[in-house]
Amino acid sequence: MREISDLNLPDDVKYTKSHEWAKISDGIVTIGLNDYAQDQLGEIVFVELPETGDTFSKGDEFGSVESVKAVSEIYIPISGEIVEINEDLEDAPELVNESCYDNGWLIKVKPEDVSQLDDLFDKAAYLDILKG
Repeated sequence: MREISDLNLPDDVKYTKSHEWAKISDGIVTIGLNDYAQDQLGEIVFVELPETGDTFSKGDEFGSVESVKAVSEIYIPISGEIVEINEDLEDAPELVNESCYDNGWLIKVKPEDVSQLDDLFDKAAYLDILKG
């Protein structure tokens, strides 16, 4: 596992206490596991995602990831409807480890209330959480 100072935590995404990230673009929020989460999990071997069209409330479990270490639930940081899932993860779950913010994203959501993103953490606040 890497040191906190070695993690890739972009400034242009928001973070959750449960280690997901969210980024809005053109009214759609892309969500994934952040670099800390994938580093802690180790090699990811399976990703379970919802169906397009499913709706979730903020904080709901929407899927899970299985690594060589454990199975972990994934929680949605914003209420809304799933408009796209990353189908590449079905055959290549390791993309979450290799490129968690780019090719390894999990879902795209049409938000019910975009202001819910204001409740998430910026990079500095998230780093404070990791440092305890």
